[in-house]
Amino acid sequence: MVSNGSRPLIGLSTYVEQARWGVWDTPAALLPMSYVDSVVRAGGVPVLLPSVGEDVSALSAVDALVLTGGADVDAARYGAAAHEKTVSRPERDGFEFALAREALRRSMPVLGVCRGMQVLNVALGGTLTQHLPETVGHAEHQPARAVYGHNRVTLAGRAAEILGSEAKAQCYHHQSVARLGAGLRAVGWAADGTVEAVELAGERFVLGVQWHPEQDTDDVRLFAALVEATWT
Repeated sequence: MVSNGSRPLIGLSTYVEQARWGVWDTPAALLPMSYVDSVVRAGGVPVLLPSVGEDVSALSAVDALVLTGGADVDAARYGAAAHEKTVSRPERDGFEFALAREALRRSMPVLGVCRGMQVLNVALGGTLTQHLPETVGHAEHQPARAVYGHNRVTLAGRAAEILGSEAKAQCYHHQSVARLGAGLRAVGWAADGTVEAVELAGERFVLGVQWHPEQDTDDVRLFAALVEATWT
């Protein structure tokens, strides 16, 4: 809890990818700038958290956690064989599952974005549908490679308190929640019934959204709600 009048520190998990900049082409811990901008505009100070095995001691230095988007969760973590379209990053999974569980143990405010929502769900014992096109198609969720789908999501619970009963969502996911993890409840749905938001009952702020709110840095209400939760 922030108590000294300073701006809260918001930890953001980072991608683990091969990246190119300047003369370099090397593995990197990186994050789209839109996450950083969203946290700053919401009144927080972004702190990037690179994957370091399962050492989550960095949580002691931040006031809230954002589990960011990225590659698929390893299907073995929910007892399934990997679909041919599932692309995972096991080293990132190890770190983020440890982060999620420790943040929940500490009752820390948590926002899960896309993959981050799926990490929350699986960390709490839930499962995932591995390839949505086999059940509902691509159109709203992932229309093409590197193209966000524009979806309208019906909301309830904390998500509705923050965004209203409906929200415009920029989606890029081919997986989704199947069985909900322990204590989670669905609070957002696409028109085809896909779960687009979840919350953990009884916590001051544990919310996951399947879309990418950081893509609209003019609307940082979800990040602002996370920042506000650090003061309670």
